Amino acid sequence: MEIQTSPVVLIVVLVRTSRRLAMSSNSSTLLNEENPKGLKQNTKRLESPELQTPSRVFEDNPLQQLQLASQEVLEKAKKSGRSKCPRCSSSRMFYCYTCFVPVETVPTKEIPVVKLPLKIDIIKHPNETDGKSTAVHAKLLAPDDVTIYKYPCIPEYKEKRHETALIFPGPNSISVKDIALHLQKYAKKSVCDNDDDCSREPFPKQAKIEPEEEKQLKECISSNKSESTKLKKIVFIDSTWNQTNKIITDERLQGLLQIELKTRKTCFWRHQKGKPDTYLSTIEAIYYFLVDYHQEILKENYKGQYDNMLFFFSFMYTLIKNAKCCKE
Repeated sequence: MEIQTSPVVLIVVLVRTSRRLAMSSNSSTLLNEENPKGLKQNTKRLESPELQTPSRVFEDNPLQQLQLASQEVLEKAKKSGRSKCPRCSSSRMFYCYTCFVPVETVPTKEIPVVKLPLKIDIIKHPNETDGKSTAVHAKLLAPDDVTIYKYPCIPEYKEKRHETALIFPGPNSISVKDIALHLQKYAKKSVCDNDDDCSREPFPKQAKIEPEEEKQLKECISSNKSESTKLKKIVFIDSTWNQTNKIITDERLQGLLQIELKTRKTCFWRHQKGKPDTYLSTIEAIYYFLVDYHQEILKENYKGQYDNMLFFFSFMYTLIKNAKCCKE
């Protein structure tokens, strides 16, 4: 028995079939774009790489715009496998995280060296696993400007608090752009703390200062004041967020200006559950601080001067991203 189909019904069927084919095609495309669950991808992209959330880390690479030195040396080392540390002879991949040097298959001359605008101290918690820490990246890439201390063996910062700041998201933390203003207050307080004459009454008789000498004295004071309001050292804490309390409450760190990086979001593959995605890994915090400092304090256009601070981080990020994709 022949069944007749009206033209209207036939058109509806064709339209639905076309839609199914289109959806199938889109799903296939999404699978090829590292979306293993086949979920529809949001077409509205985030405005800048640093504002990406951890859930999108393995879909879009926020580090792909970095101006990095060639990572061919790391590719070769990856193929060769683990190698010996030239100092302690331990078997490592890429670098030794206890001696802070590249392994034998990674020639030092092929590792970029970054010159920083200030000195960096990294205070490492004694229970922080060496192999999981990104702090060593900073020491490898900026060896002249970075020092790593293992808590509780840390420096005294009291005498230098007018030129030292601590990166930590505390209740009194400020943004990078407000550093200069707050350091002026610290400088004034430091002068009074260290100068016994601050609270004394003036002597009844003083030698008369000639106008030219007075002018030179004022210029000297002005120059010293400008120098004293410059940030010369920045301190980072390298530990899990649950371990920071022991270090941040140490009396040697009390009174330091605290700075928070509020607008950046982490790409770290070991992001701690229950913590905001603005809590960065150590090397991320160092990098983003340097970028902000360059623009907000030095008032210079950023042209990738510190991108190589993420030389190892970006390579490992790509390795883990690819491994995740293959697994799924």
